[in-house]
Amino acid sequence: MESDEAVETAAEALPVVGAFKSLYDVVVRLRGPGGCPWDREQNPVSLRGDLIEETYECIEAIDEKDPGHIREELGDIFLLAVMISYMHEQEGIFSVSDVLRNVSEKLVRRHPHVFGELQVRDSAEVLDNWARIKVEQEGRGPKDSLLDEVSSGLPPLDRAWKLQKKAAKAGFDWPDVEGVIAKIKEELAEVQEAIIASHAAGNGNETPRENLEKELGDLLFSAVNLCRYLKVEPSVALRRTNSKFVERFKYVEKKMKESGVEMKQENLGVMDQYWNDAKNSIQEK
Repeated sequence: MESDEAVETAAEALPVVGAFKSLYDVVVRLRGPGGCPWDREQNPVSLRGDLIEETYECIEAIDEKDPGHIREELGDIFLLAVMISYMHEQEGIFSVSDVLRNVSEKLVRRHPHVFGELQVRDSAEVLDNWARIKVEQEGRGPKDSLLDEVSSGLPPLDRAWKLQKKAAKAGFDWPDVEGVIAKIKEELAEVQEAIIASHAAGNGNETPRENLEKELGDLLFSAVNLCRYLKVEPSVALRRTNSKFVERFKYVEKKMKESGVEMKQENLGVMDQYWNDAKNSIQEK
């Protein structure tokens, strides 16, 4: 006989099961005969961009701490996950149930400290066990390099952060933050040297593209490394700065329009003054 706790858990799950079944039924209807022409034309490849876009919109909603917006964006991600899964179900490759069952089994398997008897000291040991289970129980061969574990499909900023975290875990890291800052200064100096060398070669205000990309890439990589060293996720920090820039720039636009002054290079002094006003009047989130 089931325990009271098991019965109670099953009862609580019923609304979730019903809600998921409703979503599945909607997707089946959209993709079926007489469904939506647009939805029927889509395939996993065509929805890749939507999946990325909806993920970033969800991140934005989380940053805004807006529950209603978060709920909406998570729904869009659920929709795409079910839609892409169902496309494979239609082809007889695997079913939506297979996807859900596989992820549930994987979570149980990779959390023996929760669903088994294993004892762990901290989250670092949890991650070590996770990596070991992938090799020993799931038969995933170890990568040629630690860095091969970082997906090449990540956005460059996020990939740089994860690559550096992997390298640091193997002991390849700066002994102190002063070394990281010194590296940033070194890379900035090399960017400046590249610009000077280009001018001396008679290229005017332009720098050779490849050399410029190389030196600026090194500088950005070093800046990401500082974020990683200080345990600040760079994409989160940059999103915050982007939002701040947008808010202040809109303030400048508004004030320039009110004063009847055109936004152009010749009026940079006026714009700069309004920018300083924005820094003082708009409270940073």
